[in-house]
Amino acid sequence: MTKTQDFTKTFTDMMDAFPGDMTAMNDMFRNTAQFSEKMSKIALTAAEQSAEISNKWTKDTLSKMSEVTKAQEEPADYSKVATDIASSSVETASENMAAFAEIAKRVQMETIELMLAAGKDATEEVTATAQKTTRAATKKAS
Repeated sequence: MTKTQDFTKTFTDMMDAFPGDMTAMNDMFRNTAQFSEKMSKIALTAAEQSAEISNKWTKDTLSKMSEVTKAQEEPADYSKVATDIASSSVETASENMAAFAEIAKRVQMETIELMLAAGKDATEEVTATAQKTTRAATKKAS
């Protein structure tokens, strides 16, 4: 049987061989994972809400279609039913498209807020690292 080789020890030994502080790298991975989690939550919430709107829209449309399938007394009644369904469909479409637009607007705002916060955090981290490096270089030069 072939057994997949476990490279964990190999990579651990390789990383230990490199001099340096890996906390910055670990922080970067942690921050990236947290950012991805927040972005995923925004996307999944929007998808769930969109699915709920679509599902309700479909159910409403199907329930209105029962009126179309009923036998009418007069030929003009068929025209009236079709007109009523078309009018109702336009109104429902307008309402649902507005609901979709609200979801899109909320997703856009949450994404912008998240991106701005991530940019601010990154700027603070870069500034702190630069200051730390400058202090270390100054100590070495002294």
